[in-house]
Amino acid sequence: MGSKRTPLGVGYGVLVLLLVALWALTPANASVSYDRKAITINGQRRILISGSIHYPRSTPEMWPDLIQKAKDGGLDVIQTYVFWNGHEPSPGQYYFGDRYDLVRFVKLVKQAGLYVNLRIGPYVCAEWNFGGFPVWLKYVPGISFRTDNGPFKAAMQKFTEKIVSMMKSEGLFASQGGPIILSQVENEFGPMESVGGAPAKSYAYWAAKMAVGLNTGVPWVMCKQDDAPDPVINTCNGFYCDYFSPNAPYKPTMWTEAWTGWFTAFGGPVPHRPVEDLAFAVARFIQKGGSFVNYYMYHGGTNFGRTAGGPFIATSYDYDAPIDEYGLLRQPKWGHLRDLHKAIKLCEPALVSADPTEMALGNYEKAHIFKSRSGACAAFLANYHPATSARVTFNGLHYDLPAWSISILPDCKTAVFNTAKVAAPTLPAKMTWAGKFSWKSYNEETDAYDDNSFTKDGLYEQLSMTWDKSDYLWYTTYVEIGQNEQFLRNGQYPVLNIFSAGHALHVFINGQQAGTVYGGLDNPKLTYSGNVKLWAGKNKISILSVAVGLPNVGNHFETWNTGVLGPVTLTGLNEGRRDLTWQKWTYQIGLRGEALNIHSLSGSSSVEWGQAYGKQPLTWYKAFFNAPPGNDPLALDMGSMGKGQIWVNGQSIGRYWPGYKAYGSCGGCSYGGTYNEKKCQTNCGESSQRWYHVPRSWLNPTGNLLVVFEEYGGDPTGISLVKRTI
Repeated sequence: MGSKRTPLGVGYGVLVLLLVALWALTPANASVSYDRKAITINGQRRILISGSIHYPRSTPEMWPDLIQKAKDGGLDVIQTYVFWNGHEPSPGQYYFGDRYDLVRFVKLVKQAGLYVNLRIGPYVCAEWNFGGFPVWLKYVPGISFRTDNGPFKAAMQKFTEKIVSMMKSEGLFASQGGPIILSQVENEFGPMESVGGAPAKSYAYWAAKMAVGLNTGVPWVMCKQDDAPDPVINTCNGFYCDYFSPNAPYKPTMWTEAWTGWFTAFGGPVPHRPVEDLAFAVARFIQKGGSFVNYYMYHGGTNFGRTAGGPFIATSYDYDAPIDEYGLLRQPKWGHLRDLHKAIKLCEPALVSADPTEMALGNYEKAHIFKSRSGACAAFLANYHPATSARVTFNGLHYDLPAWSISILPDCKTAVFNTAKVAAPTLPAKMTWAGKFSWKSYNEETDAYDDNSFTKDGLYEQLSMTWDKSDYLWYTTYVEIGQNEQFLRNGQYPVLNIFSAGHALHVFINGQQAGTVYGGLDNPKLTYSGNVKLWAGKNKISILSVAVGLPNVGNHFETWNTGVLGPVTLTGLNEGRRDLTWQKWTYQIGLRGEALNIHSLSGSSSVEWGQAYGKQPLTWYKAFFNAPPGNDPLALDMGSMGKGQIWVNGQSIGRYWPGYKAYGSCGGCSYGGTYNEKKCQTNCGESSQRWYHVPRSWLNPTGNLLVVFEEYGGDPTGISLVKRTI
C-alpha cells in the first residue's frame, strides 16, 4: 500500500499521539493493584461490573455476540473458570480446541475492550462434572483431593503453571498489556477447610502462596476463604453480600458471585430470581463500599456432552441469567441491570474517593452518602421493608421508595434509578415449531459382549470400571433354578433386591426388561425391589447401571461411589434368601452403539436400522433434517421422551430427561431471605427440562444427522425442532 506525505508538523503530531497511546499500554503502565477502596488499574481506582460467561458452555461462534451483549449491558469484566478436565483429558495430553480454546476466548474479550477475571482454580465446582477435575486424577496413587497431600498438590500446581504459562506466552495478563486483571486460585474452599482441620488449612495457605509465586503481575483472589493470606484477596459469593468485609482493612470489598438465579436439576423445579431483588442486592453492596460485583451467571449456557455434574444437574445451565441459554437477551433482567450499571458509573468519582456515611431516614429507611474532597457527591436511599413503600426526606427533598428498594442519586439530588422500578420492556421468549423428523431405529443389544468385557468375583464400583468414558456399565450374572424349585409362591415370583450408590439402573431378566429405578439430587442412592419371572434352569440377570454426572462439590467427593455395590439378593425361593453379591459378574463398559459410534455419520452405517417403533427401551433412533432458514436459535422439543442422550452431526447435545418431573414447592417469588434461598421456582409437576439447545454452528444447510438414544421407552414421533424467538 502507498502512503501520502504529510507536512512535518502534522505527521510529527500524529506520531507523538500514537507514541503516547502505545506508551500507555506498555507493561510498566498496565499495572493492576488494589487498596482498601478498589482494584486500581494504571493507578486509577475502579468500580468494576463483571459477568460470568464460561467458554465451554457455548460455541466459539457465539462468543463474540455474547461478549458484545455483555459490554452493551454495562460490564467491564468477563469472568470464567478454567476447566481442567476439558483441557487435560489424559495425563499430559492437553486440548485447547473448539469450545475449549481459552486463548481465543480471552483475546475476543480483549478485542471488545473488556477485562478478564480468570478463575484458574483448578477446582471449579460450577455444577461441572467432577468439579472440573479429570477422572484420572482420582486414580493417581496416594492422592487425596484438596488437602495437604503431595500427589494432589503436585498435579494441581502443574496444571496451574500450565495455564499461567500459556497466558503469559500470549501476553494476556494486564502486566503485559493483556486483559486479565485478576486471577483466582482454589474455589469456595472455606467450608471444606472448616471440616478438614489442620491439613486443609495448610493446603489453603500453600495454594495461595503457590499462586502468588507464579508472578502474573495481577492480584489473586480466593472466594469464600476468610483466612486467605496476604496478598491474596478474600471475596464473597451469595445472593447477598452486603454483610461481607475482607479479612484485612487494606483489601477491597469484592463479590465474585452475585447469583442471578440458580441451576436446574433433573427432577427439580426451575429456579428464577426477580431482577428487582438482584438489583437491590447489588446496589446494597455498592452502597456499603463494595467495588467489584460479578454476576454468576451473566450467560449460563449449556452443559454439552457429559459435562454436567451433580449428579442430576440438567443439560441446560440457563441460570435465569441476563443472557439466556441460547444467547438471547432476557428482558427485563438484562435491561434493568444495564440501567443500574449506568447509575452506578455516574456515582463512580464519589464511590472510589470516599467512605460512606449513614443517615437514618426512618425505621426501615436509610441513606448512604459518598462525598469526595473534590466535591463529588452520591447517595443511595434504601427502604429495607420487604412489603411497604415509604416517603422519605433527604437534603430537604422528598423521595418515594418502593418496598425493598434503593434509589441512586449520583449528585445527591436527582434519583436516576430505583431498583424496584423496572423500565426495561418485558419480552418473553417463545418456542416456535420448525419441523418434525422421520425416524429409523436400532435396538441396543442386552446380551452381547465385546472383547473388552471381563468377569470378576463380586460387585465393583462403577467409576473404577468406566473411568467415566461412558455413563453406562453392564453388570451381568446367572442364577440356576432347580427343576423342583418352588419359586412361584402365592402367585408371586421371587423378589430381586438391588442396592446401588446411584444414579439410575435398568433391570433385565433373560433379555426382557423387568424394571427401572433412579435416585435424585438430594439422594442419588437407590434400591430396586421387584418380582422377577425366572424359569427352571439358567437365568440371566443383567443390570444396566447409569451415571448422571459425577459429584462436583462436597468434602472429598472423590471418595463417593457410583453403581451397583450390593447387596444383590433373591428372596422367595425354597432356600429363603440367596445372596448374589459375591458370585461371578461379567462387566461390559458402555453400550454397543457407543462402541460402534453410531451417533456419527460414519458409524451410523455400521448397523442395520429398521422401522422405528416407539416406547421401546434401550433404542437408538436416527433421522436426517435440513437446517431451518434464518438465524434464530434452535432447540429440540424432547417432551415425548423418557431419558437418554442426543447427538447432532456427531456432536453431543447432552443428556435429556424430560420424563423426570419436577418435584418441590412452586410458590411466589421471595425477597430477602437466607443465604441459599432459591427465590422463585416454576415447573412443579412438569418436566424439569423439555427443550435442548442445538447450536446453529453445528449444522449444515442440509443432511444433518440427529441421533437419540432412549433408555426408558419414549415416543420419538413427538420430537420436534423448534426456534427460540423473542
